[in-house]
Formats: sequence, C-alpha cells, structure tokens
Amino acid sequence: MRDLRDAPVRIHLDDLPAHAGRQLGTSAWREITQEAIRQFADATGDHQWIHVDEERAKAGPFGRTIAHGYLTLSLAPALLWEILDVEGASVTINYGLGKVRFPAPVAVGSRVRLAAELVAAEPFADGVQVRLQAVFELEGHDKPCCVAEILFRYYR
Repeated sequence: MRDLRDAPVRIHLDDLPAHAGRQLGTSAWREITQEAIRQFADATGDHQWIHVDEERAKAGPFGRTIAHGYLTLSLAPALLWEILDVEGASVTINYGLGKVRFPAPVAVGSRVRLAAELVAAEPFADGVQVRLQAVFELEGHDKPCCVAEILFRYYR
C-alpha cells in the first residue's frame, strides 16, 4: 500500500483498463463523531437509539453509540479522492454497488480509512466504468467495518 502522505495515484481515463488489479492505497484516517452521526440520522430519518441516544447506548451491546453502516459507506467518494485522481475525466458518477457487508460496528470516536483496489475498468461510449474493491479499515481492529464493491463511471 502507498504511504498515506503520498499524493493520490494519478491515472488518465484512457489508461484505467491497463491498471485493473492494482492496489491504489489508503486514505487518511477519518474520525466518526457523534455530530456526524446525528447529521446523518437527520438527513436519512434513521434515528434508531443505537445511533443517536448516547445514554441508552451506554447500556446497549457496544457500550456507546455506533455509526450507521451507510454513513461509513457514504464516505467512499470523499476518501477515494485522497487515493485516486483520474485525469481527463470531466465528471465522476456513482454508478452503483455490488456486494456490501458491514462486518464490524463503528463506535463513536473511532477512526476509519479506505483501502481501495481497482478491480476492473471497462470502456463505454462516453468514458470508463471502474469496479473498486473498497475496504474500510477500523483503526486498532483486524476486522474491517465495511467491505464493498463500488462502481464509478468516469466521463470524458
């Protein structure tokens, strides 16, 4: 893996297919705060107590609030910018997801980072569609907190 102090990997849009199978590196660590959890709950309408009720969560299975799994997953685009810079693309579109799993909870105050692999890159009429293996690492834990296959379309 690249050292996270390095600049993002820069690959031209037309060269993406030649980089299939490449480990791209890791992002910087991102702390998951209670404020971010609250804002996500407000944006999605998911106010389940395990996320937002700090007092009740103390007696819950994790001893404190945990982030929504989809909050962790939603960090993918922002963290990917730290890892990959696709030159020659006019716009990047989230195209979808393959298999997504949340193997470990993310407790408030934890830090996560994204490790990404460019699994495949397939040209289409207006650009290149990439399939990334995204592994969200949880600082201090062996088990990742989210593993997802993510599709992006890079347009010329």
